[in-house]
Amino acid sequence: MAQAWRCSGLRWSADGPVLAWEGGRRSALTRGKRVAFGVGEGGARTCVGARGYACPLGVAVPGRSTGARCEECARLDRAHSVAADTLADDPRPYRVYLAWFGPGMTKVGITAVRRGPARLLEQGAVCFSWLGTGPLMAARRAEELLRAALRVPDRIPYAGKRAVRAVLPDGEEERAAEIAGLHARAVALDGWPESLAREPFRPVDHVGVFGLSGVPAAAGEVSELVAGGAVSGELVAAAGPDLHLATGAGTGVVVLDTRLLTGWDLFPARGREFAVPVRAVRDRAAAQDGLF
Repeated sequence: MAQAWRCSGLRWSADGPVLAWEGGRRSALTRGKRVAFGVGEGGARTCVGARGYACPLGVAVPGRSTGARCEECARLDRAHSVAADTLADDPRPYRVYLAWFGPGMTKVGITAVRRGPARLLEQGAVCFSWLGTGPLMAARRAEELLRAALRVPDRIPYAGKRAVRAVLPDGEEERAAEIAGLHARAVALDGWPESLAREPFRPVDHVGVFGLSGVPAAAGEVSELVAGGAVSGELVAAAGPDLHLATGAGTGVVVLDTRLLTGWDLFPARGREFAVPVRAVRDRAAAQDGLF
């Protein structure tokens, strides 16, 4: 029987995206690469555990879940987390940023300085700029200030991001215009934390990194993996956790959210065609409300 592979997620590095596998192996995801794998027959998706530990009960989790954790493991995973506001005493410096994903889709967020731009790549930010650097709680206060004063959210749904990737403005200046205006307004706000050093506007564009220039519009997105299913296609772009695959099966380009892979036993495709549930990519209005 073929070896089963267990995916631990997509990682972004200086060399681009890679799929990480349990056991430490990695698969580079270069554009033009064929991505192909099958899901074990009769298998089930099981909880991936929390904080590096396996789920003690091996609980089954829904195929459509992007977290792949049972309720208890999800609670434990967020029990000591900056994102969940349960880690307030981290002494390391943090950065506040503005990230743009498409027209009308800008968010504010924070990330540890040590991570560099990795958080922005993981979210699929088309372009971004740093706003300030300082202690964690000062960065968090600035984030809340921007949300309240400028009405900038701290989250953009992935459905919205996918809906606009094929119709982004051509020029970097056009793509940066929205965050340029918000950056100027943000650093001029009263109430800016004194311990947070303001940073100048220096936009960073990820269209080239993601391969989004001229990318065909996605016709569908994988809604879930299923036992006995298969995925096969040529990688034409990758943004955040999403792989844009040209399937050649009459369905055009299909987006695969790699967070759906975790928790499954995966095997070499052995020539099988694309055979997992696919749903239509929602329009923007709806969106905003070693294996291979």
